[in-house]
Amino acid sequence: MAAEILPQPQARKPCLLSKIEAFQDVVSTAVIIPKEDGVISVSEDRTIRVWLKRDSGQYWPSVYHTMTTSCSCMSFNPETRRLSLGTDTGSIQEFILSEDYNKMTPASTYQAHQGRVSVVLFVLEMEWLLSTGQDKNFNWHCSESGQQLGTYRTAAWVSGLQYPLITLLFVVLICPLPGLTLNNPDSLS
Repeated sequence: MAAEILPQPQARKPCLLSKIEAFQDVVSTAVIIPKEDGVISVSEDRTIRVWLKRDSGQYWPSVYHTMTTSCSCMSFNPETRRLSLGTDTGSIQEFILSEDYNKMTPASTYQAHQGRVSVVLFVLEMEWLLSTGQDKNFNWHCSESGQQLGTYRTAAWVSGLQYPLITLLFVVLICPLPGLTLNNPDSLS
């Protein structure tokens, strides 16, 4: 029996596509806008900027917004153009970006935590806004009504959060976590 020699897989290396050099302060987080030549950035200087690539090949801010407090985290949903920003003071502020990404309109504000928000995540399928903070709470709010749906106290503050729709729904419904408090259990059905 002859051995078949397989070609070595080519190592893929990341390559720099573009660079935005107009920042004055540390960028806390940034996200690429899908299907657009654009980036949304949040900086420690309290600014949110929506950068769009112009005909010259350079990125220029189409939106420049200054917050009253520093933003600690961000979540962007490209389908709804909803931008959710966690702040150092514990609030979460939501904005809706226009279709051309040239305008940012305030939508909602949630007082979610007693300290810095460490992670914020909008789940379109459930219309939930999930968040964790340095107060060691995991909270979820209804993004339609603004009402807090529940909270869970963690042993330490959480620095990451991902929401796999089927898996987490199964855990919450079938295997409730000890100490889990639901303000409105009917909101899960």
